[in-house]
Amino acid sequence: MPLIAPDVLRAAGVVSLVAATIEGGWLGFALFSLVLGALFVPRAIGSSPWLDLAYCGTLLFGGWAAQLDWYDAIPALDLVVHATATGLIAVITWQVLVRADALPRHRDPRIGRPALGAFVVTATAAVTLAVLWEFGEWLGHTYLDERIQVGYDDTIGDLAAGALGAVVAALIVSRTDMAEPQ
Repeated sequence: MPLIAPDVLRAAGVVSLVAATIEGGWLGFALFSLVLGALFVPRAIGSSPWLDLAYCGTLLFGGWAAQLDWYDAIPALDLVVHATATGLIAVITWQVLVRADALPRHRDPRIGRPALGAFVVTATAAVTLAVLWEFGEWLGHTYLDERIQVGYDDTIGDLAAGALGAVVAALIVSRTDMAEPQ
């Protein structure tokens, strides 16, 4: 498989894992292990390069924003990253489900309303993943390390921003076939 532009971001993910582990110890390692694993999903399913680039760039940026406490320095940044990341994760999740033949493509003649199904599944899956992320943050804070920042307002804000991103992504997925895996 030839190299593509987003592969540079995957390489940056490997470097980030090492750097974050040195800078943040096991917590940096855990965070960037999740990021690094996620960076390979769009490549594996054949996402378009523009989506792959946006997804990988957003996840790397979000990881470093957490690692370097940028969310404390710029409070609204957390909401922007949650909305953007959840929206992009929504599209990638939909593509994974289409590739796995768990969902039909838009032009599947056997399905009467594929756009409605694409919207519901995309939004629901992304919001579910956002909830699981927030559970993970709470578990990490409660049982592993208090440096993981959580709180009622933070969690509700993150979920609201993520849901907004998921709905926007679901609208795009349901109305276009440009988000279909190649």
